[in-house]
Amino acid sequence: MEEPGQLKRAFIDATAGSISGAISRTVTSPLDVIKIRFQVQLEPTTSFALLSKNVYGTSKYTGMFQASKDIFREEGLSGFWRGNVPALLMVMPYTAIQFMVLHKVKTFASGSSKSEDHIHLSPYLSFMSGALAGCAATVGSYPFDLIRTILASQGEPKIYPNMRSAFVEIMNTRGFRGLYAGLSPTLVEIIPYAGLQFGTYDTFKRWTMAWNGRWSSGATHPEEPITSFQLFLCGLAAGSCAKAVCHPLDVVKKRFQIEGLQRHPKYGARVEHRAYRNMYDALKRIMQQEGWAGLYKGIVPSIVKAAPAGAVTFVAYEYTSDWVESVLTT
Repeated sequence: MEEPGQLKRAFIDATAGSISGAISRTVTSPLDVIKIRFQVQLEPTTSFALLSKNVYGTSKYTGMFQASKDIFREEGLSGFWRGNVPALLMVMPYTAIQFMVLHKVKTFASGSSKSEDHIHLSPYLSFMSGALAGCAATVGSYPFDLIRTILASQGEPKIYPNMRSAFVEIMNTRGFRGLYAGLSPTLVEIIPYAGLQFGTYDTFKRWTMAWNGRWSSGATHPEEPITSFQLFLCGLAAGSCAKAVCHPLDVVKKRFQIEGLQRHPKYGARVEHRAYRNMYDALKRIMQQEGWAGLYKGIVPSIVKAAPAGAVTFVAYEYTSDWVESVLTT
């Protein structure tokens, strides 16, 4: 298949990225809602932590199963997809920009726009490509991420019934800058997160292709194509590695996103306006008041969500990209 032109390639990457992002986000939304509820809860999120010092009081959520049961009982099945519309409005441009910039940077680094040549990039260049793509995508879609967090964290009764009411409240209380609250820790998080995710994904793909080549009988090439299931496993491993390393910064980001906003008392103490001066102060205060466990609130649903999310995103992207390219070149 001949190399597509630059505009056509950008369209393929943007289309495949937005579709794969939408599929992944919708499938994993329930886990994301649980993760956000844990992250914005100041009280301990495990029964074990309740036995230690707790300066905030009774915990609303103390485990994944208990949280799932409570959300379903109080909010119904739709509660697990709360904030999914702004999440889709965020993730579709995010993944479109991410994969488009990623392909552009990899093309520049490898000297070829062919995806099969990008697999041979060094882990360092793969990491840098992913980090740059993640930063560009984050800045372009951040306000939707902020509104999604606010809607997903509020529970019942709703304080903000829809995206418009949340947007108006943010503008009235924080101004335009409020739409980018928490952007700094997000960018600090996304550099290692996106870098690790794409860097490890490329590395796992390269290893898998080499492994297939060694075990394929009568193979004439040292590297053999990989199966859908192997792509899924590569994405699974990449998403898990990246999320495990970067989770504390995600907790800090969520705290900045919801600080000062209204919250029903039954969900526990709210994060007061200007509770944290900066990212370092937030990390220090969470450590002092909630311990190490505070920085890893929501880590279980986060890992459980990140692994399939990464896998679904990469597999859907690979197949959608091939399909769109074949449609445009026939």
